[in-house]
Amino acid sequence: MSTVPKSSWPWVKTLLHSVYDQPDTGSVHAQFDRVLDALEHKLPKAFAHLDAARADILAFTVFPKELWRQIWSNNPNERLNREIRRRTDVVGIFPNRDAIIRLVGAVLAEQHDEWAEARRYLGLDALSKSQAVGTNEPEEATPELHALSA
Repeated sequence: MSTVPKSSWPWVKTLLHSVYDQPDTGSVHAQFDRVLDALEHKLPKAFAHLDAARADILAFTVFPKELWRQIWSNNPNERLNREIRRRTDVVGIFPNRDAIIRLVGAVLAEQHDEWAEARRYLGLDALSKSQAVGTNEPEEATPELHALSA
């Protein structure tokens, strides 16, 4: 959005979200092409920026469709940042740099334990499917994933 005038933000956001609403890989790529066509003459800087980032933006399409939402979403990062901000706001003023590092480190360790033990953002079945992408092996769990589930 840094290359787009504020008055055009709603229109460009709608165009970009339409890319992620497509049902399959071919449709995603076709819609991205249509977005680029719409931006080419009206917003050439945005067109150039999106065209250069095409591979990164559409990287999620090589994975199975059921993983797309988890791949393109940054909700876990936002949730973690909110929790860090909430905890640091409670303390208010830190006596030194080490104190804030200890607090944030404790929050990160707690989050790591929670993800490792209780809830996984990507389950083992999803990881095995994504690991099979780009290989000739069938979509079955590897020995490493079997060891994790044991």
